[in-house]
Amino acid sequence: MSRIVVTGIGVISAIGNTVAENRTALQEGKCGITSLSLFPSRYAGLMPFGEIKITTQELQERLNAKEPGVTRTSLLALHAFVEAIQDSKLSDKDMRCFDTALIGASTVGGMCLTDELYSDANKSDKGSDYLASYDFASVNIYLQERYKMAGIVNTINTACSSSANAIMYGVRLIKSGRAKRAIVGGVDCLAKFTINGFNALHILSPDICTPFDEQRKGLNLGEGAAFLVLEKEEDAKDKKIYAVVSGYCNCNDSFHPSSLSDEGDGPYLSMKGALESANLSAGDISFINAHGTATENNDMVESKAMLRLFDTIPSFASTKSNTGHTLGAAGAIEAVYSILNLTYQEIYPGLNCKEPIAATGLLPVQTYQKRALQHIMSNSFGFGGNCTSLIFSTI
Repeated sequence: MSRIVVTGIGVISAIGNTVAENRTALQEGKCGITSLSLFPSRYAGLMPFGEIKITTQELQERLNAKEPGVTRTSLLALHAFVEAIQDSKLSDKDMRCFDTALIGASTVGGMCLTDELYSDANKSDKGSDYLASYDFASVNIYLQERYKMAGIVNTINTACSSSANAIMYGVRLIKSGRAKRAIVGGVDCLAKFTINGFNALHILSPDICTPFDEQRKGLNLGEGAAFLVLEKEEDAKDKKIYAVVSGYCNCNDSFHPSSLSDEGDGPYLSMKGALESANLSAGDISFINAHGTATENNDMVESKAMLRLFDTIPSFASTKSNTGHTLGAAGAIEAVYSILNLTYQEIYPGLNCKEPIAATGLLPVQTYQKRALQHIMSNSFGFGGNCTSLIFSTI
């Protein structure tokens, strides 16, 4: 069976507008979680967020994307999408070919326009320019139409594991012969819908988040986008190959709409299944990019799951302390970060953890390190217990 490799990556987040900027920020331990300055919210002065400091209008200008009804979500997706396809050197012909698939993920989509949606829902006329953008698939439809894509296009929403599942689905499309290449990833922007929703769950921290710390207070929402180009290894002989997608697994612990089971059954099974699909043992994992949301439930559960699976816990950290939790984009952004780990043989520090969780004693990596790395596991666990683990490996 052909190996599926990554030939292009693109990302935008609160710590950088390109892959290179994100890497530099990660190396330097930069935190992009700040007070809101662009997004209008009643919580602007009360809670920190991983906000990208570029206005929607600036994105429109930079990307020449001034079509009526284009949302910030679609613009962030386009930004990362362009970087990924240019990095992979995909031609216009490649983009329009029936065997190029687009699998994108989001939890917000056009609902970033919460106020506009409410206004349109209460109008009796034809509505605003944004009416078509509220469709959950609007982001991928926009990309599909802009690039005249003729292949499989699909949108995934499994909460915070959405874009990890998009990557897994893209791999399976190629392996099954349904696509020659797949552009996979995810996007979410800040929205009143999610800010108010997460606040109602009492899991937003009033301070900058502290993943895996005993005194953690909750998560910080962020925004961002990332895309990867996947191809068969034999079809990428003349390209730079970043990594192999060597393992993947999705499991559901079916425990609670917004919490994982106390023993971490879903995370344990997804990590175990990813190892099995990659034909690896637990001891082969060099580093784990943990889901690490800094909520009481997630960090405890993920820690317990790691203790169940690994005799010796690999080095691990959560980059959500850099970017905030980007929801449907998180799996793809952290996949890019995992690929950077492998490409440059370096580990980025987890920020803000001062006291390990008493019940587990696990402490994330605290400093930037150069180290030999071969297999990186990236975890993404979503509401409803939808848990996905990916493994990226060196060539």
